[in-house]
Amino acid sequence: MIVLPPVIRHALRANDINRRAAVRLDKPEPDPAPVVKFFNPLGPQVWLASELAADGDVLHGLADLGFGCPEIGPWSLRELSEVRLPFGLRIEIDIAFDTGVPLSVWASCARRCGSILATEMLFGRTDRPESGPS
Repeated sequence: MIVLPPVIRHALRANDINRRAAVRLDKPEPDPAPVVKFFNPLGPQVWLASELAADGDVLHGLADLGFGCPEIGPWSLRELSEVRLPFGLRIEIDIAFDTGVPLSVWASCARRCGSILATEMLFGRTDRPESGPS
């Protein structure tokens, strides 16, 4: 099982609680930045999570399975943990991942660029990732 560090788990849960509160109060939903990045060390698959449901399993964020069409939606932490790769490898957490860019901007840019990985390179080369690709 992928173990989320307490700080990451807390931030993901806080984002979920804030979104649910906004919906309940009929206010605009927040657009938080992704909190954690999961990746396949042997392939192009990347998941950026911004929320974790109360069940501790359902994550919400941007998923890129390497087919050129990143999508926002839910996925299971348990299922991600069960992925077995060659050489005994598994899906990993990118401990160096840090962003202040909202999930909606990540999604828009990743769709234009074709992948989260290409978007990361773009964001790494620009001072203003909010502007997106030209």
